[in-house]
Amino acid sequence: MGKRVAILTSGGDAPGMNAALRACVRFGIYNGFEMYGVERGYQGLVDNRLEPLTSRSVSDIIQRGGTFLKTARCDEFRTEEGRKKAYNNLMALDIKTLIVIGGDGTFRGGQALAETYENLNVIGIPGTIDNDLAYTDFTLGFDTAVNTVLWAINSLRDTMGSHDRCALLEVMGRHCGDIALYAGLCGGAEHILVPEVEYDLDAIAESLHQARSRGKTSNMIIFAEGAGNKDEICAYLKEKAGVHITTTTLGHIQRGGSPTMQDRILASKFAERAIELIKLGASDRVIGIRDNRIIDENISEALEMPRKFDKKLYKLAMIMSL
Repeated sequence: MGKRVAILTSGGDAPGMNAALRACVRFGIYNGFEMYGVERGYQGLVDNRLEPLTSRSVSDIIQRGGTFLKTARCDEFRTEEGRKKAYNNLMALDIKTLIVIGGDGTFRGGQALAETYENLNVIGIPGTIDNDLAYTDFTLGFDTAVNTVLWAINSLRDTMGSHDRCALLEVMGRHCGDIALYAGLCGGAEHILVPEVEYDLDAIAESLHQARSRGKTSNMIIFAEGAGNKDEICAYLKEKAGVHITTTTLGHIQRGGSPTMQDRILASKFAERAIELIKLGASDRVIGIRDNRIIDENISEALEMPRKFDKKLYKLAMIMSL
């Protein structure tokens, strides 16, 4: 492999991306590589926005959310012509290795490059708050996002308890309910609604009614955005259970914030494995963590793995909410 390595962040930003960039650059330099940063993801690769990175370039960013390289969507990169531009820009600088940090879409972009150009090596680091990549137990940014939701749950419980109300907190998770599941379990939510599990609104309404009869006057419902229509759900539960439900949508606040200790360590370990693989000449790999061990998989095989929702953990959360 060449001695020059480019690195980019793409897709939705996630806490810990800066920590991963910092670790990749410094560990790469330590191992004799010249590191280049790509501004604004694949768009920057197409537009030839590459700059050398030094150890000083990544100073004072480990604690910052977002990504200092910035991120963007790029429709042009989806075309063969766009990917050829990106490839030519890398070759002009004699860069034959590209580290991509992001989620499923980011990895598929890297996969497309690697499959088209055999002399280009792509290494992926999972950076997405959704935790929706099947091959790894956790993705970078997920822990911070869950802790942000926990902060919201704790704050909402104070005011819901004061007013004897039920709160429905909408969190991110269009296709993956892990943020709702983990935050709901850790925050003691009475109900968790996720895309992966069917739910019975009549049973939920009865549960809310029974809770009132036992003297429990406030309840918490954690709702993943892909689990249905929250307005219709609230209207139905209000009619059936006779409870006032206050809705709160966290939105993009879940993507920001200073990364937790867990995400900072994960970022460093992911980066270390990425550079080690490049040193060994391994190609087209994605980094992850499984059973508390850092692992790597072939990028194509990793993307084909079916994702499994942790129904055992979901059952535990429901039992704990009784």
